[in-house]
Amino acid sequence: MASITSELLFFLPFILLAVLSFYTITVAKCHAGWTKKKRPNLPPGTVGWPFIGETFGYLRAYPATSIGQFHEPAHRTVRTYGKIYRSSLFGHPTVVSADAGLNQYILQNEGRLFEVSYPPSIGGILGKWSMLVLVGHHHREMRSIALDFLSSARLRAVLLPEVERHTLLVHRDWLLSSSSAVFSTQHQAKKFTYNLMGKNLMSMEPGEEETERLRLEYVTFMKGVVSAPLKFPGTAYWKALKSRATIVGVIERKMEERLEQMNEDSSTEADDLLGWALKHSNLSKEQILDLLLSLIFAGHETSSVALALAIFFLEGCPKAVKELRKQKLRGECKLSWEDYKEMVFTQCVINETLRLGNVVRFLHRKVIRDVHYNGYDIPSGWKILPVLAAVHLDSSLYEDPNSFSLGGGRSVPKRCLQFYQHKINWN
Repeated sequence: MASITSELLFFLPFILLAVLSFYTITVAKCHAGWTKKKRPNLPPGTVGWPFIGETFGYLRAYPATSIGQFHEPAHRTVRTYGKIYRSSLFGHPTVVSADAGLNQYILQNEGRLFEVSYPPSIGGILGKWSMLVLVGHHHREMRSIALDFLSSARLRAVLLPEVERHTLLVHRDWLLSSSSAVFSTQHQAKKFTYNLMGKNLMSMEPGEEETERLRLEYVTFMKGVVSAPLKFPGTAYWKALKSRATIVGVIERKMEERLEQMNEDSSTEADDLLGWALKHSNLSKEQILDLLLSLIFAGHETSSVALALAIFFLEGCPKAVKELRKQKLRGECKLSWEDYKEMVFTQCVINETLRLGNVVRFLHRKVIRDVHYNGYDIPSGWKILPVLAAVHLDSSLYEDPNSFSLGGGRSVPKRCLQFYQHKINWN
C-alpha cells in the first residue's frame, strides 16, 4: 500500500503539469476564438478628432448638385477607403455608405436590421412624438393616421383642387405686382407649400395675419433644425426652441377650440388633419402637436426645395419647358385627376429634379443587429449613413450625372421609359 502511495506521489507533479498544460491550451484557444469574434472586420476608415470626429467636415456646406468634398471620388477618404468606410459622426462610431448596393440593402431591411436614428437635437426640436424620430409600433400608428387622412378619395376631391387654387393665388399676386418686380423662387416656393400645408393641416387661409405670423416663426424654427444644438441665447437652436413654443401654442389653442366645438356638437368636424386626429384617433394632445409639427416640416421642406430646384433646372432646358406647356395646354377646364395621371413627362421632370437636386442627401440609421455585408462586419449599435446623393451623382450609374438631362442613358421609372426610348436630347 505504501509503495502504491509513493508511486502516486512520484507521478503527481507530472499529472498536475499535464492538467495545467491542457487547461492553458484550452483557455488560449478560447481566448483566440473570443478575440477573433470580438474583432469584426470593420470597413476601413478614420475616427478623426476625439468626440466630434469628422462631423464638422461632413456637414460643410456644398451645392445641392454636388455630393460634397467629403464624398468626391478624388477626396482622400473615398480614394483611400472606398465607397464604404467608417468614421465618427455626431458623437457615434459610424459607417458611411456611398455604395448603391448597401444603400438599397439598408432601405430594404429597415425594421429588421436597421432603424431610424436621428441625432437627439432633432427630437428636441421636432418633439419626441415626431414621425421622423419614432420607430416601430409608434411610427406605424402615426403614419397610419396621416395616410388615412390623405386617402385616395381626399386626394382627388380636396387636395388636387387645393393645389390648383393655391397655385392660382400665387400667379395672381405676381400679376398684381409691378412688371419690373423681382421674385425669389425659393421664397415663393416655400410660401406656396407652407400655405398649402397650413390649409390642409389646420384650415389656415393664406394671407391672414395669423398664417403669416406663424410662417415667419416657422422660418426661424427651420433654421434651428439644421443647426448645432447650442442652447445659448442668440444661437439658431435657441431661437428655434422659442419659435417651436410659439407654434405649438397656436396649434394647442386651435385644438382647444376644436374640442369645445365638438363637445357642443359631436357632428362637427373640420376638414383638416387636426380635426381628423381629434375625432378618429386616440392620440394624446402632445402626440397630435408633434404630428402636425413634423408633417409641416416634412411636407413643406422637401416639396418647396424640389419645386424651386425644378424651376432652376428647367431654365436651362427650354425643350423640356416647351413639352411641359404642351401637356398643360390640352384643355382649359379645371385640373382633374385624369389630367394628373396623364402628366407622365411632368413626373419625369420631377424624378430628374430629385436625382440631381438631392433634396434628401443622406439618412440617419442605426444598426440593430450585427450585419455582414460584402466582407465587412457592421456591429449592432453603430450608426450607418446611406448617402443618397453619392449614388444619384455616380458616373458609373448615370451618363453625365451632373447635368439635368431627360434624354437617353438615364436609369428611370417605367412610366418614363417611353420618353427615354426615343433618346431625345432635351437640353
